[in-house]
Amino acid sequence: MSSKKPESEPTVQAKLRALYFGDSRLSTRFRIGLLIFDIATLIFFVVTTALPTGTNHFGLDYIIAAVIAADLAARTIIAPRTWRSLMSPFAVVDLLVIFSLLAPLIFDNLAFLRVLRMLRLLRSYHVVKELRGHVAWFRNNEDALRSATNLVVFVFFVSAVVFVLEGRSNPGISSFLDALYFTVTSLTTTGYGDITMTDTTGRILTVVIMVVGVALFLRLAQTMFRPQKVRHTCEQCGLTRHDPDAVHCKHCGNTLKIKTEGGD
Repeated sequence: MSSKKPESEPTVQAKLRALYFGDSRLSTRFRIGLLIFDIATLIFFVVTTALPTGTNHFGLDYIIAAVIAADLAARTIIAPRTWRSLMSPFAVVDLLVIFSLLAPLIFDNLAFLRVLRMLRLLRSYHVVKELRGHVAWFRNNEDALRSATNLVVFVFFVSAVVFVLEGRSNPGISSFLDALYFTVTSLTTTGYGDITMTDTTGRILTVVIMVVGVALFLRLAQTMFRPQKVRHTCEQCGLTRHDPDAVHCKHCGNTLKIKTEGGD
């Protein structure tokens, strides 16, 4: 009489892969939970960056660091190539953010550490990707949202650089909000003149913001507010982006049947 061999228990790697990539209700809830955590940490980092440097909230810092470290470890375990996963931009950002959250255990909570945490904004690309999979409104406005994400990341990154380089030497920039204010007025060419750069480094930085930043700022802003293209694959030529009211493909002239809210 033959006995059936019991099935082996799923490995830790298999369980983690099911959570991160599976289609079950549990995995969906898990990814939505990570999404909520990402959004909450982004808000937390933006708010705390604007607070005075002496304000301490180490308890929350350590909890966030532990969750980010656990997420990074899990993603490393399920990655096909461990070292390549650890060298990816998202992994490097997470490691820097973890360091900035735990550094006050050894060093003072310096201002540049809070600015370093703004790198977590780069995770907003992951946030948009997850929202696209669960919310139809995000799928329909993906191009505008991507441009808005690029714009926010760029503005906050440039503001962080201004704050780190000029925060101690320029009396007009005493907080991250001052740096953000200066960056936005420079990018929009408003130039109120209440905050000016007086040293060589600051002036070079201002030139870079005006030459490179203004063009990028305008391009991203135009993309956000111009009429959006819809994604529909033309059966004849394969073109995937068309005007919302298009009847024929502008590339090959084939008749299109783009789904709208009123019907097909």
